[in-house]
Amino acid sequence: MNRKEQLNKISSTSQFDLCIIGGGASGAGIALDASLRGLKVLLIDKFDFAGQTTSKSTKLIHGGVRYLEQAVKKLDWEQYKMVQKSLHERDTLLRNAPHLTRPLPLLTPCYNWFEGIYLTIGLKLYEWIAGSHSIGASKWLSRKEALTYIPELKQKNLSSAVLYYDGQLDDARYCLAILQKAETLGATILNYAEAVQFEKDTSGKLTALQIKDTLSGNTFAVQSKVFINATGPFADHVRQMANPNLKSRMKVSRGAHVVLPPNLMKNETAILVPKTDDGRVLFIIPWQDHLLVGTTDEEDKLSETPDLEAYEIPYLLSYVNRYLEKEVRPEEITSGFAGQRPLLGKAEKGSDTKSLVRDHEVEIDTASQLVSIMGGKWTTYRLMAKDTLDQIYENIWQTTPVDCTSEKQLLHGAEGYRFEDWQKLSEQYQVSSATAQHLMKKYGAFAQKVLALTDAQPALKELIQPNHPFIKAEIVYVIQEEMAMTSHDVLYRRLGLALRDAQAAKASEEMVENFLKTYHFE
Repeated sequence: MNRKEQLNKISSTSQFDLCIIGGGASGAGIALDASLRGLKVLLIDKFDFAGQTTSKSTKLIHGGVRYLEQAVKKLDWEQYKMVQKSLHERDTLLRNAPHLTRPLPLLTPCYNWFEGIYLTIGLKLYEWIAGSHSIGASKWLSRKEALTYIPELKQKNLSSAVLYYDGQLDDARYCLAILQKAETLGATILNYAEAVQFEKDTSGKLTALQIKDTLSGNTFAVQSKVFINATGPFADHVRQMANPNLKSRMKVSRGAHVVLPPNLMKNETAILVPKTDDGRVLFIIPWQDHLLVGTTDEEDKLSETPDLEAYEIPYLLSYVNRYLEKEVRPEEITSGFAGQRPLLGKAEKGSDTKSLVRDHEVEIDTASQLVSIMGGKWTTYRLMAKDTLDQIYENIWQTTPVDCTSEKQLLHGAEGYRFEDWQKLSEQYQVSSATAQHLMKKYGAFAQKVLALTDAQPALKELIQPNHPFIKAEIVYVIQEEMAMTSHDVLYRRLGLALRDAQAAKASEEMVENFLKTYHFE
């Protein structure tokens, strides 16, 4: 994808079928689904793709163990249905982008026999609901067996453990892969494009959108048959821009994470803390050669720049130290981040955001005909897209929906992908096995295209920073092929170095800025 080409496509298109505001998971999913249905699509984002909630998740593809517990305890059918469809979608996300996902074993330590029985029954039910979409059998482990999976577990009072499986994803790159696939199917995709003001006809229906290119400062208008608001936590802003009479619908829940060095847990099994002292679920997860710990869940004030707060660090580390033998200190944290979840609920201010169902709703404003997709979660992004488009066909265009085919659509980098090809790449281009494997997991079948840049410039094989497998060719590739426009785009979302090691990313900023000046052709 090239940003100048995308701008040219916009200027040469008189009217789009859909204009999607928001380049996170839900907006990307709609762009792909709509492109597969043959629609003319434009997607814009005020900042970078996956710049907000989408890239700040706990990196899990899951049905929601906690939601299942709530469904059983409260006989809540809505919670149960959400778990059911999430487990079905978990399988789809794993299958459609195998380079960016993997099944993840999770272990829950038990400290008495009742805990073991309770969790075993619950996770067997979780597995049963998944049915044919199960990705691994759960089992009750003895104390000795538990320690073979995670030798670093604190052994005092440990009686047993329960093992089950969910999925893990590289969230920012997964979103990008959806957008890249949509673009190859004809969609126009533009980052750093802010929705400024709607234009309406005499009946109040939206007809056009004024857009500001925040990099150049230029403004332009696009016409579209339908406008879709897929801005997650910021949905109310766009809704009220289209119709000031609409009441706010969104609540924001804050989720903070810390990242720790890889030597704290050497195996690839994660820890599920099934219930913290304040009733949350927390994960300690091997993630891209590091250890990801999260997440918090509390009401927050909407922000475009949520950051990890100092008070959250001791809270998160307290559970690491409760479950691991070796004590972890704050100075060992290599990075951290916080995001905001878009929750749709009628709860009063100050109510418990943990209790809100993470499901979605498609709203069509009768006055403006703005379509807003609100709520939801990463795992069900594809269903959110399908429901949005089906509602547009049925309620705006008043016709039978064209079939949705996104369930079996391999994403960018998945076609022809074989992880074991890293060995050929390592030999052919004389890069380390760590770098070759890293490239396969980031770019899939396009890993060789990254390394091909080193044919003319062997210096691009050099590591960006010691102790990390990233190479300089990746910087060039993401600038030329993935519309990375700033050093933040490169280091946080395209490469992900900043989320692993904040100091290494900071030390790389000047280098990345120089690459941006050299390789941008706008």
